[in-house]
Amino acid sequence: MKNLKKSIVVFDLLFYLIIPYLIWNQGRDMLGDYYAILLSSVPGFIYTIYRFVKEKQFNVTGMFILFSLFAGTTIDLLSGSAGRMLWNQVFFGIFMALLIFSTIFIKQPLGMHFAVDIAYLQGEPRNETQALYRKPEFYKHFVWLTALFAFRSLFQAGLKSYLLMEYGVKKYDFILFAMKISGWIFGGLITAGFVFISVKIYNYHERNKGPEEPGSKIQAEPKI
Repeated sequence: MKNLKKSIVVFDLLFYLIIPYLIWNQGRDMLGDYYAILLSSVPGFIYTIYRFVKEKQFNVTGMFILFSLFAGTTIDLLSGSAGRMLWNQVFFGIFMALLIFSTIFIKQPLGMHFAVDIAYLQGEPRNETQALYRKPEFYKHFVWLTALFAFRSLFQAGLKSYLLMEYGVKKYDFILFAMKISGWIFGGLITAGFVFISVKIYNYHERNKGPEEPGSKIQAEPKI
């Protein structure tokens, strides 16, 4: 398991940062800023699709990933210039933040549905899991987790707009690096949020499980 996690980190660095940087750095003189940036996004796009298929992400999680990839790639292709593409990404980030926030107001927090999908892949019945997660003691945490997802999109849109105004397209390599670092920081916070909720759900099951049969060694594991 540890080796698998290390491999994921290495591949994330390779496809989301190192290869895009090399394509941008080596291709901008020959291709121009716009096509170099566009081409640099291809490895990450292909890698994300591969991870999506390999990890069998479905339902809300899968639809959200596919929508983000399709909409983001379409916007990039239609932008026409490097500067416009990067600014369109800023506007798309704001749109995604508002979209994620809206799931809180309609009482369908996206973080909760992500957790339901994870639990379903671990063999938990979807309806029962969703009913459990809607209990007030868990639901409020999923609301805050969803707000963190939205704030990540909003923060990164603001960061990219600041960097564009400060440095311009010519410093795309620095912008790419800054965006990836901030993304990983938020990724760590979001993972910590899921772990926090998982522990609370585990404790809930421990408090409410029936008496074990003599000789039974089966223990519940935390799930979200």
